[in-house]
Amino acid sequence: MAQTEPEDQAAMPLIEHLAELRTRIIRSVLALLVGVVLCFFIAEPTLNFIAEPISDVLRARGEDPRLIFTAPQEKLFVLFRISILLGLAVSFPVIAYQMWRFVAPGLYTNEKGAFLPFVIASPLMFLLGASFAHYVVTPLAMDFFIGFSDVVPALANLVGGQDADPVVAQNEELKTVFLGSVRETLDISLKFIFAFGICFQLPILLTLMGKAGLVSADGLKAMRKYAVVGILVVAALVTPPDVITQVILFTVVYALYEISIWLVWWVERKRAEEEEEESL
Repeated sequence: MAQTEPEDQAAMPLIEHLAELRTRIIRSVLALLVGVVLCFFIAEPTLNFIAEPISDVLRARGEDPRLIFTAPQEKLFVLFRISILLGLAVSFPVIAYQMWRFVAPGLYTNEKGAFLPFVIASPLMFLLGASFAHYVVTPLAMDFFIGFSDVVPALANLVGGQDADPVVAQNEELKTVFLGSVRETLDISLKFIFAFGICFQLPILLTLMGKAGLVSADGLKAMRKYAVVGILVVAALVTPPDVITQVILFTVVYALYEISIWLVWWVERKRAEEEEEESL
């Protein structure tokens, strides 16, 4: 198949390559720092948004929808962590553009046209997976975990600053009560978000491999039984010991695997049609 020559015909020396790479890295780091500083001012509303699923679960159970800090510096560190993640998300278009500007001169025109849609689709698929985790998976997992704790009215009133009935407190049996830590809750919520966001990259990865000729639709069909075992292992590792959450992750990822087979088949068909037209 004839390919169009790269736009930059002149061979760039190694020193110029390194200087170009340094410039792109510096611009990417500056964009990340600016994004982190700007996102720090919206870190607390973002924290409330991330913690909203567990707050809804607590309200539905009639419990106090509040989380606690267990160290004086914990809230500041949590806000820093959120601002870094948000800053990375906000500055990703700039970082991706700098990466693209570095590798684009070495690509053929048809390679650019094939690669660019995947660069755009990747963050969109990650956002779709993160939204699925936040609105569907996290509430189910939180309800499962908190279901193991019992509500103690006297202790709940005491934590809330109200006077507890001493008679009830003396006669009450020993029970457990949920007093959620902000850091621990943020950790498990972010694990869900990143796990599903990365798993939603599966169609993009397999389609790219299909365009490169590394995988085929028939090969993916033959690997179905191994894919099922692999997806089950991943679901057990990245999710808590909750059967419902693991089944949801397995179902979603396996559906993405089947979609990937169809996309690879479409890529192969399109390639065959192009080769047939060129031969004619």
